[in-house]
Amino acid sequence: MPSLLFIFTSADKDLKGGDIGWYLPEAAHPYYVLKDFATIDFASPKGPNPPVDSGGVKLFAEDPLSVQFLNDETVKSKLENAKKLSDVRTEDYDGVFYVGGLGPVIDLATDPINIKLASEFYQAGKITSAVCHGPAALVNAVDKDGKSIFSGKKATAFSNAEELPHGTEVIPFMTEDKISVVGTYEKSSKPWEAHVVIDGNLITGQNPASSTGVGKAILEVLQRK
Repeated sequence: MPSLLFIFTSADKDLKGGDIGWYLPEAAHPYYVLKDFATIDFASPKGPNPPVDSGGVKLFAEDPLSVQFLNDETVKSKLENAKKLSDVRTEDYDGVFYVGGLGPVIDLATDPINIKLASEFYQAGKITSAVCHGPAALVNAVDKDGKSIFSGKKATAFSNAEELPHGTEVIPFMTEDKISVVGTYEKSSKPWEAHVVIDGNLITGQNPASSTGVGKAILEVLQRK
């Protein structure tokens, strides 16, 4: 069975001290698409118990898969035993998926261990995927020529139009802006609509609504292997 690594943020505060973390449906929805078709490990910069964004928990309190994820004993164990990024070996996995939430913009984007891992996954031709703010974890990853993995590629992430209503002063950059500098950024015709972009082994989703679609895109690649 293929092996996948879900990487979560360890950041629990934004630049203004507000509570953040990983965004619940952006982990739950892909997980339940993939769990019967791949072995899935969890990891984060600091390892066990990465912080969940409490706002996402409240907003998706009636979403069946999100509720299931929070109460799933297997998931609880995976979160409690999440690996530190420093203990991850890319050769153990067929791909990586970055869960969104504001956190990746704060820590994963500049974490040297994460940058090395993301670059290794991409350079090995393995699935390199992310949703919403998750692509922020990839903005400093490079290909074999030392260029951004977004260079010459199409990708998506949380859009400026979706970001602005929440305020931009709480994060160091907007992911759309970062991707647009080096690659071709694409988005849905209307904010908050699902949008998934596949370009080679790079799979990205725009927002929470795109989470299931990213999971399905990952699954399609796994089933072709």
